[in-house]
Amino acid sequence: MHRRLFPRVLALVALVATAATAGAPVATAESPTPATTRLRAAIDTILADQRLTGAQASVVVVDTSTGQTLYDRNGDRRLIPASNTKLLTSTAALELLGAGHRFGTDVRTTGKRRGGLLSGNLYLRGGGDPTMLAADYDALAAQVAADGVRVVTGNLIADDTRYDSTRLGPDWTWDDEPYYYAAQVSALTVAPDTDYDAGTVIVHAAPADRAGAPPVVNTTPPTGYVRIDNRAETVAGGETSISIEREHGGNTIVVSGQIAVGDEPASDWVTVWEPTGYAADVFRAALHRHGVRVLGRTVLGQPTPEAAHPVARHDSMSLGELMTPFLKLSNNGHAEVLTKEIGRVLSGSGTWTAGLTAISEYVADTEMDTGTLRQRDGSGLSRRNLVPATEFVDLLAAVRAEPWFGTWYAALPIAGQPERFVGGTLRSRMAGTPAAGNVHAKTGSLTGVSGLSGYVTSADGRLLAFSILLNNYLTASVKPLEDQIAVALAGYREDGAATARIAPPAVPETPRTPEGVECSWVKPITC
Repeated sequence: MHRRLFPRVLALVALVATAATAGAPVATAESPTPATTRLRAAIDTILADQRLTGAQASVVVVDTSTGQTLYDRNGDRRLIPASNTKLLTSTAALELLGAGHRFGTDVRTTGKRRGGLLSGNLYLRGGGDPTMLAADYDALAAQVAADGVRVVTGNLIADDTRYDSTRLGPDWTWDDEPYYYAAQVSALTVAPDTDYDAGTVIVHAAPADRAGAPPVVNTTPPTGYVRIDNRAETVAGGETSISIEREHGGNTIVVSGQIAVGDEPASDWVTVWEPTGYAADVFRAALHRHGVRVLGRTVLGQPTPEAAHPVARHDSMSLGELMTPFLKLSNNGHAEVLTKEIGRVLSGSGTWTAGLTAISEYVADTEMDTGTLRQRDGSGLSRRNLVPATEFVDLLAAVRAEPWFGTWYAALPIAGQPERFVGGTLRSRMAGTPAAGNVHAKTGSLTGVSGLSGYVTSADGRLLAFSILLNNYLTASVKPLEDQIAVALAGYREDGAATARIAPPAVPETPRTPEGVECSWVKPITC
């Protein structure tokens, strides 16, 4: 039995009863009010734009207070949702793991101590934390040193067994592999900065002080885990065009192209091959800095013995706090870690299959019809994900009753708010319109795929849930059309009183989005 018994039907029954008592006209799908008719005509006009010729469009808008459907165009059509998929993953994570859930990373040993000598192995046990920075591994090493350990006679064991060893999501395209939005997933990993793109390094190429010399290349964090093949050249003048890309199957990063003397360094986020080894390398270097020598080698993927006792520990931020970088910046790695963590916590299996099964069960409980959709990963990078817009709207309406809703709603990108951790992927969109500071919604982008699903408060104070899914277009971007629909909803009044124009001015064209990357939030790539 679902926890919520037909909430939209009950809301409509209450609406009809109230209106009948008051003698007021009732707006229904068959008999809309004049204001609703005008809204539908405005959205129809937007969707008739030539940029959608030959494409597929699915749009649903519902008044969450009454359950009334204000607009439905192909709402039951299964389309690729891209990162709108994160709506399912994030809500399931908050419900199933709890907003207070944290990821732990600890250091343990079964070795015997004699003064500063530890006879045995040192285990670095990963708990899936996607926010672990080099500074956090340094703090763990400092704890080991503070415990009095100076020499470890055994090996450094990197334990990533909380999750399985499948590193890349099902159906991800091979040519995405070097890029930050398709990083390998491990229970033991490193993020290079506080965007928390775990499993990546930032590679910087600065011009030399004279033409003809190779650029100066370094990484954040510093690590010997990757090898730099510097084929680039510093030039006296001209346009800087630096390419930074990891070769498949290993950790050789090729830097090519040219950079002009005096130019700012070029930087790019690059995934590593096997993040577990990356984390172990960063931790081992930190131990060395703190005066702890490990005489043995680094071994990957062995479990920590149950009898091992703790030496050091780091706990992540809470899941509620993680929702901000996750959703604002549409972090694919966070979505995949949460999927595996859900599987691990609920069934003891840190796999995509276990996690997606649990997510499906949760969203079914919110009245989503899981028989009409398919979810293949946590982030939406797979093109085999298929979700109808009406199912997104059902989820958006249902989760308003959850105790964690306020945290989740605040973590969604907010239109027209320039701060990165407020506006997120919507920070440069809808500025100066009634939707700015109003629309809280999840964006989605793949080549030929765009989506925007979330909430907008209408001009008369109604909280509307909406989902816009656009597929198979050939133009550079259709995001301006999504923005026009959102602005129209922000200006909607059921009483029909005069408001700002329903159809807003055209929004400037947005350049093409690289595969798997959210427009309005990309790293060094112009979007």
